Formats: sequence, C-alpha cells, structure tokens
Amino acid sequence: MDAIQVQGLTKRYGDHVAVDGISFSVHQGEAFGILGPNGAGKTTTLEMIEGLRKPDAGDIEVLGMPVWPDPMPVQARIGVQLQSTALFDRLSARELLELFARFYASEDPAGRARRALGMVGLEAKQDDYAARMSGGQQQRLAIALALVHDPDVVFLDEPTTGLDPQARRNLWEVIRTIHDEAGKTVVLTTHYLEEAELLCDRVAIMDEARIVALDTPAGLIASLNADARVAYTDEQGEHVLYAHDAQAAVLEVLESARAAGRPVEGLSVKGPSLEDVFLNLTGREFRE
Repeated sequence: MDAIQVQGLTKRYGDHVAVDGISFSVHQGEAFGILGPNGAGKTTTLEMIEGLRKPDAGDIEVLGMPVWPDPMPVQARIGVQLQSTALFDRLSARELLELFARFYASEDPAGRARRALGMVGLEAKQDDYAARMSGGQQQRLAIALALVHDPDVVFLDEPTTGLDPQARRNLWEVIRTIHDEAGKTVVLTTHYLEEAELLCDRVAIMDEARIVALDTPAGLIASLNADARVAYTDEQGEHVLYAHDAQAAVLEVLESARAAGRPVEGLSVKGPSLEDVFLNLTGREFRE
C-alpha cells in the first residue's frame, strides 16, 4: 500500500490556479520531495494532503484513509512541520514536547519528549525557550514537535529555508535520521536543488501549479541523455550545451569561436544536475 495517493488535486483562489489537477503517489518508507521555485504550488499541495486546506477538486488518501471531508483520523497519524511555527513563550523545549504529546493522548509524554529531543540532537537545549535558540535549533524543535507522537508519515515544508549553510547541513542529517533510522515516510518541499538530490528517493518537480516531471534524481538527470554540461559566454550571450563527449564538445566550442573571431569566457564543464532538468523542461533557469 502506498502511504499517500493523490488524484486530480486542484486548488483555486479566484482566477488564480494554485494547484492544477496534479496526481502522484508516495511509497511507504520513502523520502519523497516536491521541488519547485517559490509560487509553484508546493505548500498548497502539502496543506491539502495534511488536511489543513480543503481542495476544490481531487481525491487524497493517506495511509489508506480519505483525508476529506474529515481529516482528523489522518491528522492523528501524521507529523507536520510548517514553514513558520509560533510557540508558547514561557515553555521550555521539553515542556512544549510533553504538551504536544498530551494533545495526542500519548502514554509517557516525558519519555516521548526525551526521544524526540534525542532524534533531533537537542538534548542540551531541553530547558531553553525557543526564542533563545538559533534558527537551526528552532527548526529542529519544530521537527521534534512533529515527531513526538510517533507518526507514520512526516511532512516537512521547506525545512531549511533561511538557514545558513552549516545549519542546513545539520538539518539534513536530522532528516536522514528520521528516514533511515526511524523508518518514517518523509515528504518534504524544497526550492533547493541540492537538498532534493541528496535527501529524496524520488522527486516531483512542480512549476506553475503542475507536476512537470517525477522520478528518482538519477532518473531525472538521465532523461537529459547527456554525460556533461558545457557552459560558456561570448559576445552573443550565455550558452549551455549537453553532450556525451565533453572533450569533443569543448574542442568544438573553441574551434567555432576561433573561426568566428569571438573570445570565449567562463568555460566550464560539469555533470548535469536537477537544475539542468528544470531548464530543459521549462526553458528557463531555476531560481532558488
């Protein structure tokens, strides 16, 4: 059984279509990413699956249960980290976690709080208020709150946005722990290409309210049918070529430029990435 099944999911706000009839499934135990630029419809999609925003059309099942019209049975079995989290000012991290465990009528809320703190590496901060924590620590606390009732599926909405590079990498390790060691099904949205490529078993690329591609990161990159990306600049602008033989492609670029009397600048050769997949699908560069 798939952990999540989505069919024909649609959401409109007046004349604006935020999500346009998308369909996909998420396997149990999978780390599934929804990748796209800001405004692509990622968060709206997650909120409808989580039972926080009612769709205009389409069907959603989570763990074999329909989310709508009554999302509460599903919400009892999922954990959600939102883009922004408002917490009580005068409760410590441990107290917040124990409170959230009680919301789910969990047995041994103190024990669940300890386990959640350990999973995200915040044991040393258990007596601190959220306001005294760094941005990365606050995000880890938000994830701990999503985990405290031991959910079957965990939703992470752009968990590393606004963090410095080191804090982002620390949080990646937390997400890997949730997926690899705890065995949770993880669904995350991101506008970071590297994040999707490193953390996700499969990735759905969203653009302008639709899913334009869905595969493993390696499968998406292989769809370019190229082993190398050759980029350079000349007086006519920026150019990107995809080639099987990088050396032959570079020689051709240089010989053509010399024959035309045009200097070549910024010549680079690297393997193709998800950014190239997005460019190939949409005709424009990915803007994080």
